Amino acid sequence: MHSAKIAEKLVNWINERVKAAKCQGAVMGLSGGMDSSVAAVLCQRAFPETMLGLIMPCYSPKQDVEHAQALAQKFSIPTKTVVLDGSYDTLLKALPAEEISPDTSRLAQANLKARLRMLTLYYFSNQLNYLVVGSGNRDERAIGYFTKYGDGGVDIQPLGGLLKGRVKELAQFLGIPQPIIDKPPSAGLWEGQTDEGELGFSYDELDRYLASGEASASLKEKFKAIIASAEHKRQPPPVPDLEL
Repeated sequence: MHSAKIAEKLVNWINERVKAAKCQGAVMGLSGGMDSSVAAVLCQRAFPETMLGLIMPCYSPKQDVEHAQALAQKFSIPTKTVVLDGSYDTLLKALPAEEISPDTSRLAQANLKARLRMLTLYYFSNQLNYLVVGSGNRDERAIGYFTKYGDGGVDIQPLGGLLKGRVKELAQFLGIPQPIIDKPPSAGLWEGQTDEGELGFSYDELDRYLASGEASASLKEKFKAIIASAEHKRQPPPVPDLEL
């Protein structure tokens, strides 16, 4: 399907979902990344008068904030900036140190950033009667590459059925600034972090596997294991089936 048709369908879908929820518009985080930029432009098309982009730096790279601001300026997206550094520091001080390993500790702390952003998004969602829109794509959903009740804590995921490569094509069609499209995908959770570096494989490899099942034998086993272990992140909390 051509990008123009995909964009049209997704804009209509966002509009329908927001109105079905009896809400007035859409709010989402602007991270300065490609996926959030695409989702934001689609939301702006769906609700040009009632769409809000939140820029929520939490010890974030300066470039990410600049890219988010540049996107908002180009597409006339209203924004608010909420700096979460202080809230993050306060929360870390209040929490006991249970460091098992440096990597585990770093991940736990990074997930706090994503969950603080979720809290901020829903504050504005409640204030404005807007739905919270996520920017997760099909690749991230499949392997659970998101923070549960963080960037995964949203009301709708318009890009959730699109492979990363299709999101990139859509970004080109929508006119997302090229520096945003070209920079390595990153959640920006710590300095130097990139998605592909953390995962140990490329989005192109994952795209190909999800689309056709094709991959090397070792990658197939890796993908299957990751997808299975992430099942709990894709489903509502399970409830036991009891006959009382």
